[in-house]
Amino acid sequence: MSGIKVLVAGASIAGPALAHWLFRRGAEVTVVERAPGLRPGGQAVDARGIAKEVIRRMGLDAEVRAARTDTAGAYTVDVDGKVLETYRADDDGGDGYISEIEILRGTLSQVLYDDTHDDVAYIFGNRIAELTQDADGVDVLFASGDRQRFDIVIGADGLHSSLREQVFGPRERYVRHLGLVLAFYTVPNEFDVDRWVIDYQESGRSAGLRPIGDPTRAMAMLSFPAADFAVDYRDIEAQKSLLREQMADFGWLTPRILAHLDDTPDFYLDQVAQVVMDRWSSGRVGLLGDAAFSASPMSGAGTGLALVGAYLLAGELAAADWDPEAGFAAYERHMRSFVEANQEIGRLHVHSREATGPDAEPSVDFESEWFTDLIGRAINGVELPDYAGVPDSRAPIAR
Repeated sequence: MSGIKVLVAGASIAGPALAHWLFRRGAEVTVVERAPGLRPGGQAVDARGIAKEVIRRMGLDAEVRAARTDTAGAYTVDVDGKVLETYRADDDGGDGYISEIEILRGTLSQVLYDDTHDDVAYIFGNRIAELTQDADGVDVLFASGDRQRFDIVIGADGLHSSLREQVFGPRERYVRHLGLVLAFYTVPNEFDVDRWVIDYQESGRSAGLRPIGDPTRAMAMLSFPAADFAVDYRDIEAQKSLLREQMADFGWLTPRILAHLDDTPDFYLDQVAQVVMDRWSSGRVGLLGDAAFSASPMSGAGTGLALVGAYLLAGELAAADWDPEAGFAAYERHMRSFVEANQEIGRLHVHSREATGPDAEPSVDFESEWFTDLIGRAINGVELPDYAGVPDSRAPIAR
């Protein structure tokens, strides 16, 4: 061990992925999560391009692939259920609209936790209440009253990051609402969803159903445009009321989907938003994943950005001999263009769903060379150094 103590806030995907690499690089790692345990379920997330290489380097390729949703592809349909377009999971080498590696967020979180919990200290049901940093470290007061000192603190606590607000200022400075609200929750599979996602879109709104690996359940997905978003992300009843109001007259299977709002165990609704920051670090405190650079669910890249960012952040800190200024700066140099390409994809996807009309802006030309280049940069547009001179506790032993 290097003797370096690192605290990571957040135990969804970015936090445990970072913990994996920090431990391998020699750090003593603690992960704190305000929830009482890992959150199960959640929406399906994807790994494309370079993110699949990170999973391979983690040694988790077999585990992740075994836990996939096994989605075959997606259909877009009209109001009567007639198929309009078909997308397959093996399109574009498995990196298309439906990724070959598609996994429920909670399932991937469990895989990462199982991989790290023997080597990393996890603290659930707690959070960072206050922190004060100086030239040599960070003093942290936890909500439980416990006080500890760390060399580096990383916020991987999502779009609504409390650590970001404590260190960098109010969320309004960084969170950019994209004009869309997204909801999803599991429902009984009375719709005969098999291995195919089904999606109905009209005038900026959408309703869909997707498989989740359990034939008795399906994931419902609903979205609607909203110029602003004032509902507290913790007020579930207000969110359900808003969803009913916005989707009440929507066609296809929407009324049957909404009928399960009150009996679903895992309702989620939030604004589709991005986090845009000039810097992802301040002194000895850094940010990772959605806390630093959310590209929104409409980018399809949140998990990939988290996994790639975790690999680079741990690698660059270790390569800089745990000097936070140098390590954070190198991490940002590697990631910035990759993040920006994926955020552009997210904005374009939202724009493509907006209502059409005589005054609407021209739609995105998804067949253009420019867009093809953007997709390439969003999927594979970052270099993964080998970090050959950096400690790795899982490197093969030379014989």
